[in-house]
Amino acid sequence: MSLSTLSPSPAAPHRTEGTSRRHGRGFWVIALAFLTAMAFCTVPTPLYPLYMARDGFSTFMVTIVFAAYAVGVVISLLLAGHVSDWIGRKKILIPALALELVAAALFLGDPSLPVLLVARLVSGLGIGMITATATAYLQELHAAHRPDASRQRFEVVSTAANIGGLGVGALVAGVLAQYVHAPLRTPYLVFAVLLVASIVAVALTPETVEERLVKPTYRPQRISADHGDPAGYVAAAAAGFASFAVFGLFTSVAPSFVSGVLHLPSRALAGAIVFAVFGGAAVAQTLTNRLAAPAKVRLGLLAQALGVPTLLIGMHVASLTAFLVGGVVAGMGAGVLFKAAVGTVAAMAAPAKRGEALAGLFLIAYLGMSLPAIGIGVATRSVSTLTVMNWFTGLLVVVLAGVTALFRRSTATR
Repeated sequence: MSLSTLSPSPAAPHRTEGTSRRHGRGFWVIALAFLTAMAFCTVPTPLYPLYMARDGFSTFMVTIVFAAYAVGVVISLLLAGHVSDWIGRKKILIPALALELVAAALFLGDPSLPVLLVARLVSGLGIGMITATATAYLQELHAAHRPDASRQRFEVVSTAANIGGLGVGALVAGVLAQYVHAPLRTPYLVFAVLLVASIVAVALTPETVEERLVKPTYRPQRISADHGDPAGYVAAAAAGFASFAVFGLFTSVAPSFVSGVLHLPSRALAGAIVFAVFGGAAVAQTLTNRLAAPAKVRLGLLAQALGVPTLLIGMHVASLTAFLVGGVVAGMGAGVLFKAAVGTVAAMAAPAKRGEALAGLFLIAYLGMSLPAIGIGVATRSVSTLTVMNWFTGLLVVVLAGVTALFRRSTATR
């Protein structure tokens, strides 16, 4: 049986004021759980220089550790990112949060290189299950609580939890690593407690998808544009790729650049820089809430096209200010562009394929986060970091031009 022949059904067939309030509370519970999980996945980011100093890691090895996380995300999105469409959101979200808890336990146990690789892989597996599932869950809880309201609240909260969470994790980990005992253990212990609380809270949240007795034949996630507006879906996926390419740069190599090239070893500073980039993205998403999708796309593309070259100038002249300004502007552009992509896909997908459509978008986005970052790490073994960043900037400008062309084409075909 094809997944497209099924549609998620409300878990509660009769909507009352009480169930509406439960869905309203559940909306914020899932948003906080989503934010916690995304924050946990960036906890290692400001800690990489500590691992490098302790174990003699190179920038290349850091990107390999990052690659393990990205591989986990992609595998999970392919195998399980869409399954919640027919078995229920909670039956995917709770095990996914449990995987993040397992990763935290691995980090707390033996932080040797092999264990780091396994921990990052397990974390990626959990995040791949969470991203599309939590996004679809939030939309359905929002609709159940406010059936006649605009989708803007869902779009702001879901993308802020996703992108904002990435910044919060790096900031919290950086501050803890700077000012508390056991910097390579305490951040993971804090998030382990938060993850346990998240699992309990999600278990108490109302389900929005009724599990079918007859389930479709399982198949891995398909990367398909067949979601109402094929041209629009392709354009949104390309926008997701471009947005996450910028995010991948900061979560993989930016802290080691600040520590090594700028000679600023503060873990709190490294976390604050990553937070500024993702925080700028979340703020920009909120401030552009009322803009039409085409305006968001144009603004996001322009900000990225201006921000990344400014960041590159900061690297060439060893200026923290220019590096940070460029990163924040690029992050704001990436956040607005990704918000437009998520809103576009969530709106065009049929309920029966919403999780699948979002899983496909996140799959392409995480390829954008991982492939350029891994490429940068590999290239730094042969040429300087500045040369590699010159290449990255040029390629990103080409990708942004391609995204512009795809959105124009999708608009013309409507």
